Amino acid sequence: TYVSLIAGFSIFMRHFLVIFCFLLLFPVSGSADSLRLDLQVAGNKELQEILETAISLPAVLIDKSQVHIRWLKHYQSQLPELIRDALQPYGYFDSQTKSRIDQDDSKEYTLRVKINPGEPLLITRVELELTGPGDSAPQLRDLVSAFPLQVNDVLRQDFYEEGKVALKQGAVNLGYLDANFQQHQIRVHREKHQAEIVLHLDTGVLYHFGETTFKDEGQYPDRFLRRFMAHCKDGVFSYHKLGQTRINLLNTDLFRNIRICPQAAKGELVPVRINLKLVPRYRLRPGIGFGTDTGARVSFDYRVLNLFKKAHELQGKLLFAEREQSLLTTYIIPDLRRRDSRFLLGGGFEREDTDSFLSREFYTEAEYQRSFNQKLSGSVFMHLSQEYSLIGGDETNAQMLLSGVRFSWIDIDDFLHSRQGTQIKFEFQGAEETFLSDTSFVQLSGQVTQLLPVPWESSLLLRLKGGTTWHSDPLHNIPASLRFFAGGDHSVRGYAYKSLGPENEDGDVVGGKHLLVANIELEKHLYSNWGVAVFYDIGNAFNDFADYDLAQGAGLGVRYYSLIGTIRFDVARRIDSEKNKIRLHLGVGVGW
Repeated sequence: TYVSLIAGFSIFMRHFLVIFCFLLLFPVSGSADSLRLDLQVAGNKELQEILETAISLPAVLIDKSQVHIRWLKHYQSQLPELIRDALQPYGYFDSQTKSRIDQDDSKEYTLRVKINPGEPLLITRVELELTGPGDSAPQLRDLVSAFPLQVNDVLRQDFYEEGKVALKQGAVNLGYLDANFQQHQIRVHREKHQAEIVLHLDTGVLYHFGETTFKDEGQYPDRFLRRFMAHCKDGVFSYHKLGQTRINLLNTDLFRNIRICPQAAKGELVPVRINLKLVPRYRLRPGIGFGTDTGARVSFDYRVLNLFKKAHELQGKLLFAEREQSLLTTYIIPDLRRRDSRFLLGGGFEREDTDSFLSREFYTEAEYQRSFNQKLSGSVFMHLSQEYSLIGGDETNAQMLLSGVRFSWIDIDDFLHSRQGTQIKFEFQGAEETFLSDTSFVQLSGQVTQLLPVPWESSLLLRLKGGTTWHSDPLHNIPASLRFFAGGDHSVRGYAYKSLGPENEDGDVVGGKHLLVANIELEKHLYSNWGVAVFYDIGNAFNDFADYDLAQGAGLGVRYYSLIGTIRFDVARRIDSEKNKIRLHLGVGVGW
C-alpha cells in the first residue's frame, strides 16, 4: 500500500509539472470581442467554398472573449499543411499559403489567409476494363462511358470514388453479386502535374432468383402472397426488385413487419425467405366529427382479415349523423391472378334527410375493381336497391337495378396536405325498366380537379363537376339518390347542402336532370400549420340546358393542417340572390 501511494503521488506531480510548464510557455495575452478567419483563394470560386467549409477556427483559440495569441500563432503555422491536405483530394498538390494576424482599434483579431492553389493534376489516361461474364452488358458499358472523370479533367478523388461505387453497384444491381475490382489505382506524377486512373472490374457470374418461401405462421394462402412478388424464380437477381416486393407487401396494410432475407447462393441461384408478422386480425376504429353538410357525426369502422384462411376480408362502417345514417358491409375477395384486382360484394342501408328530400335506401352491390397503373383505376358494378323518397310532398318507392362503370385518375403529391395534383372521376350507369327496375334511364357524371402551386407559398384549386341524365319516364319516377342537387361544402358554398335545383309549383326543390358546378379557390400558406383562402363558387342543378340559373357564392376561409387532414372553416356569402345570406361551412379531411 505504501509503494502504491508513492507511485500515485509521483504520477500526480508529473502531470502538475506538465500543466505548469504549459501555462508558462503559452500565457494568455490580449483580449478581443471576436476572432475572424478570412480565406482568399486566388481565381477559384469553387475551391474558395470548399476551404471555407473545411477550414475553421478551433474553439480552443477563444476562451471567454480572450484570444490565446500563442495558440493562434501555432495554428497559423499549421495552416499551409492543413490547406494542402484539404486541396489534395481536389487535384491541387502544390498550394502556397500566406497568412498574417491583424488587429483593429476595437481589439478584434483577423487571421487573413491568401492561398494560391497552384497547377492542378490533369488526368492523362483513364483505363476502365470489364472482365467476366458481364463484360458486354450494355448497362455496364453505359456506366463505363458515364464515368465522372475523363482525360484532361482535373483529378477529383471524390468523383473517382463515386464512379467506382456506381460501377460496382451497377454490376450488383444487374445480378453480378461477386463483382469486384481486380485493380484500382490512381497513379500520380506530381512533377508533371499528371495522373492516371486504372480500374479493372471483374463482374463474376450472373446470379438468378431461386425459390422464394414465405413465413407467416401459415395464415395466408401461398398463391395470395406470391401476387405481391416483383421478382420471379429464375429471373435475374436484383435488390431493387426485392425492395419493390417489400413495398407491395407494405401497401396491403396486412403486415406490421416485413423482412426479406436473401439466403446463401446455391450454385448461381439465390433463395429468398420472406418473414411476415401480421397485423391484428380484428380492428374496430371509432370516429367523431362535424361538418355543415352532415352535422355532428359518430362512426365505427370495422375490419376482419383473412376469413376462412383464404385472404378474404370483411369491412364495414356504421355512421350516425344529424342528416345521414348508414350501415355498410363489404365482403372482399382478392383476385389471385392479379394483385391490383378484387371482387366486392356489399350491402347496406342509407338514410338521408336534407332541406330538399328524405330518402331511405336498402341495397346490395357487386363490383370488380382493377388498377391499371399507380394512377388509373376502374371498376364495373351492379347495384340493386329499394329506395323510398319524399321530395316536395311527392312519395316515390322505386326498385332499381343499376349497372355501370367507374374510372378514377389520381396524381397528387401528398394525399393529406396536397400542393399539386390532378384528379379525374367518371361514372356511367343506367337501368332498364324491363329488367328489375321501375324506370329506364342512363346517367353520366364526372368531376375534374386541378391543384396548382403558385408563387408566395400559395396553391390554386380549380374544380369542375357535372352530370346529365337521359330518361323516358317523368323525372318524379327517379328516386332522390339518382337526381342532381347543388349546394354545400363541396359544391356552391353559401347555400345549404343539396338545397339548389329545380323547384315544383310550391317552391320546393325537387332535384334535376343535369348538374354543373365550378369552384376556384386560392389558398395561402401562412405558417407550418395554418393558411387562409379566398374562393368563388358557381353552379346549379337544372332540367333544361336552354333555361337555367346559376347560383353564386364567394367568401374567405381559414385552414388548419392537422394529422387527419385539413380542417376548413369558410364564411361564404350568396351573390345575386334575393337573400344575400352569409353561411358558415366547416369540414375536416381531404379537400379533393
